[in-house]
Amino acid sequence: MARDDSGERLLGRLVFMSLLDGLRPSGIPQWLSPVAPVVTQAAVGAGHWAAGRRQRAVAAWVSAAGFGLVAWGLGTEAPTRAEWQQYIEQQKDLLRRRGLQVPATAAQTETSAAQRRLRNALSVLGPTNQMVFGVRSGLRHPRRLTAGAIAGEAWLAVSYALRVPRAVRRRRPRTAVGSALVVAGSVARLRAASAEPLQ
Repeated sequence: MARDDSGERLLGRLVFMSLLDGLRPSGIPQWLSPVAPVVTQAAVGAGHWAAGRRQRAVAAWVSAAGFGLVAWGLGTEAPTRAEWQQYIEQQKDLLRRRGLQVPATAAQTETSAAQRRLRNALSVLGPTNQMVFGVRSGLRHPRRLTAGAIAGEAWLAVSYALRVPRAVRRRRPRTAVGSALVVAGSVARLRAASAEPLQ
């Protein structure tokens, strides 16, 4: 007899949609994550411009503008974590009323101040590494159009392209335009790699 997992499937879809929507950052560590790509792409664009690679510079600056608009949209248009948690609980209640089994939310325990500081420090580590090492990597790669370069840019383009129609439906213009610019930057980066490969 097959197990009815439609409630879990719907809950998984709800979580996936929350990733597309994003949450409003609430502190400095959380703000660093959406702002890191802006700084990285702007610095990469400046490096390419100085080296005479104009197409790559424009592609990086288009991406930086897109990431900047997405970060601005997250700060002004996206729900807070508490608002989103309340929305998820409402959706779970709706699924339960329809007779579907939905996993219960685990009780949140109060974390100590030391644990919160450690978690904040670790959340800053990823975006900081991306800023520091992303500039060097962005200036060197893609050297030429390879399957790896296409796969990396395609993943970025698809993940942000999925955000565009959802942001339009939810009347979040900054997020929609920013996501479209990130997609355009990825496509432009691939075109630049095929037009002017690095030696």
